[in-house]
Amino acid sequence: MTTTYAALLRGINVGGRKKLPMAELRQLLEGLGHGGVRTHLQSGQAVFTTARGDEESLAAELSEAIEKRFSFPVDVIVRDHAYLRAVVDDCPFPAAELEPRQLHVTYFSAPADPARFTDIDRDTHLPEEFRLGDRALYLYAPDGLGRSKLAEALARPRVNRGLIATTRNWNTAARLAELTRPTG
Repeated sequence: MTTTYAALLRGINVGGRKKLPMAELRQLLEGLGHGGVRTHLQSGQAVFTTARGDEESLAAELSEAIEKRFSFPVDVIVRDHAYLRAVVDDCPFPAAELEPRQLHVTYFSAPADPARFTDIDRDTHLPEEFRLGDRALYLYAPDGLGRSKLAEALARPRVNRGLIATTRNWNTAARLAELTRPTG
């Protein structure tokens, strides 16, 4: 039985660094034996099907293949439809009432210990807020991610040490849940 996954690549095609054309990413995934390969936007999302492996091994395989082919390291997180759907369904903020630019999801490679976030004074960042989910963090930033002081605090190395973390806006999070939906 095949499973549909989304691969989330961290930090590619941003500011002219780590340029990775989506056509080449599709070819790379096909070369690894995956089917139904599609990419979403230019910022490092790919959807594929495979009957082998688990999320962690698939992420490691793709990361190694990218470094071999493009000569730069890229962190990768791979998630299946059930997880991506749950991230959307479990959003603690009223997503339907917010502009997509105001809501972001940071996906983690492993569960994030809530103790990592205790040094962040939530009151000083209001009206910005964050909530932890299952290997995810939801960020409400009413003025957008680029102006968010809370996003800066959340990105500090002590918060993310030992984790791969990559952030997507709400539109992308919702779209990945749709793109990985089983079609059978």
